[in-house]
Amino acid sequence: MDVEIRPITDDEFEAYLVALEVAFSARVEDGDLDRERSVAIPERFLAAWDGDRIVGGAASLPKQMTLPGDRIATTAFVTAVGVQPTHRRRGINTALMRQQLDDIHARGESFAALWASEGSIYGRFGYGIASWITELTIDADRSTFVRGYRPEGSVELLVRDEAMPVMEAVYDAARRTRPGMLDLEGAWFGWRWWQRERDKDAMAFYAIHRGERGEADGYAAYVVKHEWPDSMPKLQVEVKELIARTPQAQADLWRFLFDIDLVATVEAWNRPADEALMLLMAEPRRLRMKLSDGLWVRLVDVPAALVERGYRTPGRLVLEIEDRFCPWNEGRIELVVDEGGSAKSGPTDDPPDLTCRVNDLGAVFLGGTTFGQLHRAGQVTERTDGALACADAIFGTWPAPWCSFIL
Repeated sequence: MDVEIRPITDDEFEAYLVALEVAFSARVEDGDLDRERSVAIPERFLAAWDGDRIVGGAASLPKQMTLPGDRIATTAFVTAVGVQPTHRRRGINTALMRQQLDDIHARGESFAALWASEGSIYGRFGYGIASWITELTIDADRSTFVRGYRPEGSVELLVRDEAMPVMEAVYDAARRTRPGMLDLEGAWFGWRWWQRERDKDAMAFYAIHRGERGEADGYAAYVVKHEWPDSMPKLQVEVKELIARTPQAQADLWRFLFDIDLVATVEAWNRPADEALMLLMAEPRRLRMKLSDGLWVRLVDVPAALVERGYRTPGRLVLEIEDRFCPWNEGRIELVVDEGGSAKSGPTDDPPDLTCRVNDLGAVFLGGTTFGQLHRAGQVTERTDGALACADAIFGTWPAPWCSFIL
């Protein structure tokens, strides 16, 4: 493979963006370059060069992520990974992942996270499924809530420029309460809505929920697609995001969406695995929910990553880890958690309690998967009686991890 892997310079950013759009069979549109530059850090964008042409790339951006135990830590959020069709199956993506993980490790960032375009790709490089997401589609006329629900407060529709600062404040408060959520400071909050407003065939709306004291405590951003088969209205609401600080605000916003006049169906993708709407519905099967992989996590420095999150109960574990892609992680690691949920971790020669791959540690890192589940799938081996129960008690968390931000 006669391809050079190196970071781009600022003046190579446009060529990188064009090349990566081609890798995803897309084109750069008007305004894309300026918007992408507003959040890019070119020195963290690796390009694969064939001569003077970029044929692939992989980027990572430092983001603050909420971890179990009300902790916040920096993750290398991986994005813009692709190889052009003319250069696939030549080992270029593996070379990009090799260089990227080496760079992340050298920067002292202990773990990476990403959304996978294809689930089969990233397990090879040590990533595990750290969160699960649900997708729902419901007929609005079958959306009755259980008895006991009562609406409170109010819902108002704001135009985009009015809604953005209100939504950002709600998001910032809510993201601190759930593992997997990211800080979207600066240009990021506006950037993500530019990404979500590219559907030119639908009208975008921003609904703000206010509690009884008038304070904004939730929002729903959605688009409405118009269909009139046989001259009859059959509107479709697609929920782009619904974020709430309180259970009441979440329930009221869903009720608002279901009750919009002329709407036939409501759809939402990337909802958390513990979506509370399931327990609000009088007929939960009407949600037609589907479960799929969400955020993938890769521990780049295992001992450092394990001490960044908090834990539910005190205890001690010795983990024997296999990591063929980042061999500095291989071996036995001791994890000791104190009464306050803080941990110490480092190498040990003591016999292991559990044997696993680094992928498995990525899967349990945010609490979205348990060691017990991985054991039942044949991925984790229990070496000491009771170690699985101990590990699940230590790593257990609530609520389920979720990342509403797709990069």
